[in-house]
Amino acid sequence: MSAYILRRILLMIPTIFGIMLITFTVTQFVPGGPVEQLIAQLEGRGAGGEVRATTSGFYQGNKGLDEEKILQLKKLYGFDKPPVERFLTMMKNYLIFDFGESYNHHRSVVDLVIDKLPVSMSLGLWSFLIVYLTCIPLGIKKAISDGSKFDVISTSAILVGYAIPGFVLAILLIVLFGGGSFWKIFPLRGIVSDNWAEMGTIELILDYLWHMVLPIISITIGSLAVMTLLTKNSFLEEIRKQYVLTARAKGLSENQVLYKHVFRNAIIPIITGFPGSFITAFFTGSLLIETIFSLDGMGLLAYDSIINRDYPVILGTLYFFTIIGLISRLLSDLSYVVVDPRITFESVESR
Repeated sequence: MSAYILRRILLMIPTIFGIMLITFTVTQFVPGGPVEQLIAQLEGRGAGGEVRATTSGFYQGNKGLDEEKILQLKKLYGFDKPPVERFLTMMKNYLIFDFGESYNHHRSVVDLVIDKLPVSMSLGLWSFLIVYLTCIPLGIKKAISDGSKFDVISTSAILVGYAIPGFVLAILLIVLFGGGSFWKIFPLRGIVSDNWAEMGTIELILDYLWHMVLPIISITIGSLAVMTLLTKNSFLEEIRKQYVLTARAKGLSENQVLYKHVFRNAIIPIITGFPGSFITAFFTGSLLIETIFSLDGMGLLAYDSIINRDYPVILGTLYFFTIIGLISRLLSDLSYVVVDPRITFESVESR
């Protein structure tokens, strides 16, 4: 197994390099970069080229910048060097996780991401826990009672939830419970109240959970169907196998058959996705949900960075999340061996 792990780690290097090279190349041809945007602002135009008035109220659109000032702006953002040199310098800095400074926020990319992560971690971690803790027991119950009234009703309910977009559900919840038109029960902004510094520990925890109710419901409802049906189908497939009939013929109870024999086999395809989902939950951000509930997380940061061509944030976060994604995939593969010792990588290593 050690040879397999080493091979996978070594393959991460060209994968990361290729992803970063493609993204860096694309950014070189996208119009409206940071230099162009700053030139447009200095010339009295918006980022899209529209004419704007200055604070003094005089028209400045006909005043262009001379070549020397444009070269100074390019040097300010590092665009005075050849693309190949800039890319190699960037990758060298990324090896030590030096992502530079944001063009738009004028802060270290690392500090910026650290500030945004608590919101995304709150959304991702709670939704992850709720989905797994709800869908696995529900899927098992549906598999046991396949075709029953409970199975039909629950399937219809989760499929309706799956069909409703998260942002539509979020707006509906705000209208119903956020003081939109009916009841004002839940807060609509941030993850804690403005006076959180004055609260005690218990009060702060309750306030945090109260703020999370509507966003978490909006995110998780659509995710329940996939995991629930995956669990149900996995258990149904195992229940119908010959070894289950043999176990029943030996006189074992249904609980013994289900949890001693069926469970450990049926849970493999579900648990193997656990490491990747768990790690990803800490870093994912939902743009629409964060916007609707005024949550300043990774989703809004990514959108703002793309709109403003904030290349250090775009490339830095892409590099970091690519590493996280590759590691999570490796952990997911290794979890097969942990869950089922019968699975080995010997055949892969011997090729």
